[in-house]
Amino acid sequence: MRATDPNIILASSSVYRRELLARLGFAFRCQVADIDEAPLENETPREVAVRLATEKAQSVACNLESGLVIGSDQVADRNGQLLGKPGDPETARQQLLACSGKQIRFYTAVSVVNAANNTIRQLLDTTTVSFRLLSEETVDRYIRRESALDCAGGFKSEGLGITLFEVIESDDPTALIGLPLISLTKLLREEGIDLP
Repeated sequence: MRATDPNIILASSSVYRRELLARLGFAFRCQVADIDEAPLENETPREVAVRLATEKAQSVACNLESGLVIGSDQVADRNGQLLGKPGDPETARQQLLACSGKQIRFYTAVSVVNAANNTIRQLLDTTTVSFRLLSEETVDRYIRRESALDCAGGFKSEGLGITLFEVIESDDPTALIGLPLISLTKLLREEGIDLP
C-alpha cells in the first residue's frame, strides 16, 4: 500500500493530532470517534490511554469495509491521579500549581485498526515531564499568554508550556503533543504503508 492511499482515517477531532499526522505527507481524513472516554473502575492511567486509543479506532473502523484507522489518546498521571483537559482557566491554574516541582508521566497510546480484517496494532509511549517550581504569578502569566485549556495537564509543550519544565524524558518528542509519530510510523509500516 502506498502512503498516498486516501483510505487512512484519523479517528480524532484534535487539531494537534491532525497537524502531527500531516507531517508524514500522505492523504488522510478525520472522523470523530463516538465513545465514552471516562476511565473504568480500577483502571490505571496507562490502561486508560491504550483502551481509549483502540476504542476510538475501532468505533470508526466498524463502519468501514477497508482502510486503516488511527486512534490515539493521552493521559497525564500525577502520582496515580489522572489530569485531564482543564477546560477552564481556574482548573488549569489548579492543575499547574499541583504540578509545581513534580514529575508527571504522560501516557500516549496509538492504535491502528485495519478495517478489512479488524487487525489491531498498538503501542504506548511514556514521557516524563519534570516541572520546575512554579509561583502563582508564573502560572497566572502563562494562562493569560497561552490557551491550553484543551490539553491534558493544561499546557502546550510545543508553545510557552516548555518554559514550565526542567526536563522532558521521552523516546518520541511528538508524543507529548498528542500523537507519537515514531510509534505510528512503525505500525503503519507493519500494515504495508511505504514511508521513507
